[in-house]
Amino acid sequence: MLHTDYVQLNKSWNYRDVMSPFYRIYLIDGGLGSLGDTDQSLVLEAGHLYLIPSFTRCDHACNDWLSQYYVHILEENPAGLSLFASSRRVIKIKSIPEDLILFRRLLQLNPGRDLRRSDDPREYQNQPLLKDFKQRNNEIPFAAYVETNGLILQLLSRFLGNEEWLSSQQTRIPAKIEQAMNYIQQQLSNTITVEILADQVSQSAHYFSKLFLQATGQRPLEYLLQKRIEKAQFLMLTTPLSLSEIAVETGFESLSYFSRSFKKVTGQSASQYSRANMF
Repeated sequence: MLHTDYVQLNKSWNYRDVMSPFYRIYLIDGGLGSLGDTDQSLVLEAGHLYLIPSFTRCDHACNDWLSQYYVHILEENPAGLSLFASSRRVIKIKSIPEDLILFRRLLQLNPGRDLRRSDDPREYQNQPLLKDFKQRNNEIPFAAYVETNGLILQLLSRFLGNEEWLSSQQTRIPAKIEQAMNYIQQQLSNTITVEILADQVSQSAHYFSKLFLQATGQRPLEYLLQKRIEKAQFLMLTTPLSLSEIAVETGFESLSYFSRSFKKVTGQSASQYSRANMF
């Protein structure tokens, strides 16, 4: 867990093109606002829970006032796929009374994990602050740490019955493609080609590429590039590595190629992204 609190926001809560390396869960209990990703715009309204998966680009807006509980969680899973890898969209569900109990218990167990300094995502997701909030997980009693993780899992589980998430799971990714995706996640810093991926799952490169496209909607190298850039963003926000070091760590053969790829995927240069999220 990174941050959790109860806040009352106003019209200054208005940010565009936010894409964080962590999950955000909101419980709205008053006022109105909006969240928009690349495909939709959702009204933030009382009595609802919202989940923003990591690396989901979205806009935040509040025209008057908005009150909410929130928790931000970092998913560090280098050996496997993200829980919401197949559905990088904002999810909205009706809340139940137990959700409020979970949030209040989170606040009770984790005092001082708020964002009083700023509600601007570009400030609170910068590397020094993320490192500080991650360190606080090591400072609370072990029993509180275990209970905190249990509460977060309960909140996450509320979204797993959502129709959109269930639909993404029904179109099950073939085991061999999932194996290749896991391989990509674990080997991002190394040379990866279609032939290497196909060999990992004992298929011809042509058949593997066709199956991968059918299962994911992306060609293998497109998917690989996306994951490398996501890893680069994660490293920019959570480590002091230079752009050259990050390029090496994410498997790019040169800094110039990394820079071109970063802008292609995110719409901004790596240096712009880095400056916007660091102090």
